Amino acid sequence: MFKHRITAATLLFVASLAYADDRATVDAFYAELLTTPQDLTAERMKEILSDDYVSMPTPPLGPGAQGMFDTVKYFGEAVPNLRWEPQEIIQHGNRFVIRSIAIGTPAGPFLGIEPATGRSFKIMSIDILTVKDGRVVHSYHVEDWTSAIAQLTVD
Repeated sequence: MFKHRITAATLLFVASLAYADDRATVDAFYAELLTTPQDLTAERMKEILSDDYVSMPTPPLGPGAQGMFDTVKYFGEAVPNLRWEPQEIIQHGNRFVIRSIAIGTPAGPFLGIEPATGRSFKIMSIDILTVKDGRVVHSYHVEDWTSAIAQLTVD
């Protein structure tokens, strides 16, 4: 019986370490992929997103990890000071629900607004991320881009 308790305790410990690694992946998704995409290399992106990564909805510049990489690179160029700040993270196993805000000031054409107005936006987003083997394999996301457009154009 004692042997089984050690095994169960060991399994719980190993599982908690895996979930801690999953949280580190989620943190990197926000800090590196979304907030500083202009500094992100393709190699680092492959450490954060799995080869079979799926995003729902599909990123504007294409599906999969490459589409996400291209899209966030574009956002980083258009909004160089873009920050994604998680406000709340709820974890259930390897799934995460993240409520965050995105803040930025476009430096050029963005979301059909041309030329840049010099105004900033602050919007809410909700993501559901699934992490497997230390990389994000799936994301559902909703961003309030309508509010961003209003903040950038309405006096």
